[in-house]
Amino acid sequence: MIFVTGGAGFIGSNFILNWLNKHNEPVVNIDKLTYAGNLENLKSVENNPNYIFAKVDLLDQKALADLVAKHKPRAILNFAAESHVDRSIHGPGEFIQTNIVGTFNLLQVAREYWSALADAEKKAFRFLHVSTDEVYGSLELNDPAFKETNTYQPNSPYSASKAASDHLVRAYHHTYGMPTVTTNCSNNYGPYQFPEKLIPIVIHNALKGKDLPIYGDGSNIRDWLYVVDHCEAIELALDKGRLGETYNVGGWNEKKNIEVVDTICATLDKLRPRADGKSYLTQKVFVKDRPGHDKRYAIDATKIEKELGWKPKENFETGLAKTIKWYLDNETWVANVVSGNYREWLDKNYEGRK
Repeated sequence: MIFVTGGAGFIGSNFILNWLNKHNEPVVNIDKLTYAGNLENLKSVENNPNYIFAKVDLLDQKALADLVAKHKPRAILNFAAESHVDRSIHGPGEFIQTNIVGTFNLLQVAREYWSALADAEKKAFRFLHVSTDEVYGSLELNDPAFKETNTYQPNSPYSASKAASDHLVRAYHHTYGMPTVTTNCSNNYGPYQFPEKLIPIVIHNALKGKDLPIYGDGSNIRDWLYVVDHCEAIELALDKGRLGETYNVGGWNEKKNIEVVDTICATLDKLRPRADGKSYLTQKVFVKDRPGHDKRYAIDATKIEKELGWKPKENFETGLAKTIKWYLDNETWVANVVSGNYREWLDKNYEGRK
């Protein structure tokens, strides 16, 4: 039995689907179901006897302890996080609570449980913490990609809260000997991503005939990682990762934001042409940049390849093609998640940027 926190979110739900497709080992999905948590992502496994859902907030330490005592997991994987930079700028408090206090609560519960295990079970137990490359700060164009040894220099409330959670995980390993592993990933994309991040919002807005908002001049660079590749890396880190270590997981796909938008538009022009015959490129709109927008992220994933034998199967072109096809084939899913709250958020975030 394994625990996955934040399993109704984008990466967590993809991990659970991937896990249940490959393993006969049960998984408990712990999620408080915020705006980005969507049980529809897991509809295909809701009746699977190996899948259990628990609506629990990481801020509720007693509920977490009760779950652990009941199910006795051999591993806890912490995906749960508030993860959108723009939202952290508008409301940093939730990020502090979920990402820092929530991780602390989970570590406390895990430590007490792990400490009481018999020797063999204690040795086999793992706590895997899923984090981000944004904790390392921003790179200039000619800087080498982030390695695990880079200094933490977070620049947004989101990345600062994730950096703090990473430090807590490290401290629990070094202070208490807890068997932890941390992964820091680059920008994920793929099925079931809430349409606030760049790729799904561009796909959604393009199809709806709306503006395609691009911050600044679109020159900010990100390294793009297909979510299924990321899930495979996490599973390897859980199984074979050295205790107390950090593994950077990246796609080796650095792209300017403007390149990403242009590629999506060109693909949609072929797969779902506009009725008026014009290109989706005509919907591009450059908007005022967000505060503290990091120039470039890039991951050096050499360590995880050398130690664990992982490297991404998808390049950006193949992964993006799969992603766009999924959104075209699952427009009902998109329509269901794009609620009034979502529209209010878009208005709030982009108001006054044009």
